[in-house]
Amino acid sequence: MADPTSYRPAPGQIPDTPGVYKFRDEHRRVIYVGKAKSLKQRLANYFQPLASLHPRTATMVTTAASVEWTVVSTEVEALQLEYSWIKEYDPRFNVKYRDDKSYPYLAVTLDEEFPRVQVMRGHKKKGVRYFGPYAHAWAIRETVDLMLRVFPVRTCSAGVFRNAASAGRPCLLGYIGKCSAPCVGRVTPQEHRELADDFCDFMAGRTGTYIRRLEKEMAAAAEEMEYERAARLRDDAEALRRAMEKSAVVLADATDADLIALAEDELEAAVQIFHVRGGRVRGQRGWVTDKVEAVDTAGLVEHALQQLYGEETGEAVPKEVLVPALPDDAGAVTEWLSGRRGSQVSLRTPQRGDKKDLMATVARNAQQALVLHKTKRASDLTTRSRALEEIAEALDLGSAPLRIECFDISHLQGEDVVASMVVFEDGLPRKSEYRRFQIKSFEGQDDVRSMHEVIGRRFRRYLAEKERTGEWGEDGEVAVDEDGDDGRPKRFAYPPQLVVVDGGQPQVAAARRALDELGIDDVAVCGLAKRLEEVWLPGEDDPVVLPRSSEGLYLLQRVRDTAHDFAIRYQRSKRTKRLRSSPLDAVPGLGDTRKQALIKHFGSVKRLKQATIEQICEVPGFGRKTAEAVAVALAEAAPAAPAVNTATGEIMEDDGGTTA
Repeated sequence: MADPTSYRPAPGQIPDTPGVYKFRDEHRRVIYVGKAKSLKQRLANYFQPLASLHPRTATMVTTAASVEWTVVSTEVEALQLEYSWIKEYDPRFNVKYRDDKSYPYLAVTLDEEFPRVQVMRGHKKKGVRYFGPYAHAWAIRETVDLMLRVFPVRTCSAGVFRNAASAGRPCLLGYIGKCSAPCVGRVTPQEHRELADDFCDFMAGRTGTYIRRLEKEMAAAAEEMEYERAARLRDDAEALRRAMEKSAVVLADATDADLIALAEDELEAAVQIFHVRGGRVRGQRGWVTDKVEAVDTAGLVEHALQQLYGEETGEAVPKEVLVPALPDDAGAVTEWLSGRRGSQVSLRTPQRGDKKDLMATVARNAQQALVLHKTKRASDLTTRSRALEEIAEALDLGSAPLRIECFDISHLQGEDVVASMVVFEDGLPRKSEYRRFQIKSFEGQDDVRSMHEVIGRRFRRYLAEKERTGEWGEDGEVAVDEDGDDGRPKRFAYPPQLVVVDGGQPQVAAARRALDELGIDDVAVCGLAKRLEEVWLPGEDDPVVLPRSSEGLYLLQRVRDTAHDFAIRYQRSKRTKRLRSSPLDAVPGLGDTRKQALIKHFGSVKRLKQATIEQICEVPGFGRKTAEAVAVALAEAAPAAPAVNTATGEIMEDDGGTTA
């Protein structure tokens, strides 16, 4: 635990200007990012007596080992830089909202020649217009199915589109009138794009125009006694009405707005967002966060706005954003939102009328989300803490192992030997820091030797990173990091408190020996033997037996099983790649296209082996030098085992279409 006075800036060093500041821990990892109108006044608040600080703030400043800042011109620049740094560094003491699910969106790929309507999840892509998010993907498909009657936009994948175009026949949707079939030229690219634009306009809330147009065309068709066309237009209008009914009118003035509400307690907060377009709720989503920093409702609102609109531009940022409390720098936030949209955005708290009533509904949803989250995870939080405490007590550790790394070896009869490293922090997996290894120092099956190699390689990388970043130098002196350190998470940069290996005494001894050889004595090691789920410690003749109902044992099992699965997946991928290899892989500069050209020309690898250099030169794209390289590679390749018919035992000739 650091003393904040040890790194407190000297008087007069901190400027009295807007800026963004970073606190770093002893490993130079950024643990907190903040912004301020006045850096001098804000940073002074962190260096008060610890007893006067909020407990979470006190934890942060005692975890930190240094502070630095960057001066900016305006509060808007400070807001933008703070968001960028939080996204880049992922500081552990900043509020980070996490989605309670990966919400599906209705997306229109306007960046393609023939835009496609589809369901999309995950990160938003440039050139794609999104509507939603929706609670369920089936809700999107029902809406699209109704709207395709009126706006028959393409919904097929690129492969289906190409196949239909080459065959000259549209798919089923083209025959039943739910696709305009641009694949076979029924409409031009311009006509299809107009359909996609009309689809987007309708989804954006401009609904009345299309229904009135359909009703007018229906009446005209009826007057001209084109009753079949009139009936079809009537059904189209009814389909659009049913699509509209799926989202009830909540604001009579056809407002485009996002309503954000919060529910919070001392430890956690839940946020709910209703996306209202054209007066109708077009989407809903929610987040939950642990309040790892001392933050009030206004601060939570500001963090939510940053996460919600930090990557959005244009119409994705609505004209109006309604919140339960205005951020402290409401003017700067409003200016930032307006810049993201490209026009003025109103950020306010509703005081009366329909918008206040709807905000109350959103708040009730947030409260229910928080209750549901606590029901699901309150026991988890308690259980994880108890599990870490049980592990610390059973292994006689000085403190709970907040970072656990587990290693496992995988192979198939001594071939494709690989290893995995998985990381758990605070009892939860940190997948971004999982690592995979290939065993390099020897061939064959030796799990103990493999474990020694992997542990050594992992911690040599840690020591190298530690020296590079200037944590220590020769003779105990602090070294200077000539490359500079930006605080970004790095591979192998942070040591665990506990290393778990999948295995018993031999594997544990190998891991401990690897650490001792590197002079690392502050990392605990244990092994979990699968047969009896015994926990082995270095140098002990008897295992530590945890009760079967122990939460600590359950966490160790989960860590071990995760490492085992991760290693098996890697080993299988290597084996598959090896089995799919070809003698042609050894030819330098020979890509997949020319490999396939060779196989297509000769029919199989066997016939290619029998070909002369002159015959290989006859293949388009092959000169004599490349043909000679192919012939040499095939001649040097070991003969493959013959294929056997498992039903008859007959050895089959390799005359088929063997692929490269």
